[in-house]
Amino acid sequence: MSPPPNAFHTHDHSRCADTGIARAEALLAERNLRLTAVRRQTLQILLAEHRALGAYDVLERLAAAGFGNQPPVAYRALEFLVEQGLAHKVRRLNAFAACMHPETDHAPVFLICRGCDALAETAGGPVRDALNTAAKSIGFTVERTSIEALGLCPACTPPCTLASGTTV
Repeated sequence: MSPPPNAFHTHDHSRCADTGIARAEALLAERNLRLTAVRRQTLQILLAEHRALGAYDVLERLAAAGFGNQPPVAYRALEFLVEQGLAHKVRRLNAFAACMHPETDHAPVFLICRGCDALAETAGGPVRDALNTAAKSIGFTVERTSIEALGLCPACTPPCTLASGTTV
């Protein structure tokens, strides 16, 4: 199975968002849970952009969609989505992002572009394995992992000019 598209690559974003909602509905149905109107709208808001959004950004968009402007509305929906593995809290940004791999138990690695604020989630298996090995060597058991890396996406990375004058 090929990895889902991310913020750093061109793709059909509306299809990406539609697929995210469909996967969420299927996963919640298996758990006998449902995507209420406010939870659905919150997930759609997170899926609408490949960047992390703060709770108040989500709240503003919920209010614009007619869901009220009381902070608990956004926080409850975000909390539910995080608990169900449909969203992640990106701690460095104190913000939330839709999970791109909700059907798997995983330790996400977030690549955050400091130039344009784009955010990509990638699988962190090798990183998690290395961390677990290091932790185990001192008797520590890792229960939860989230890795966040700050850098530049391909669009924000300046071209490099070689000594020969060639730009790469």
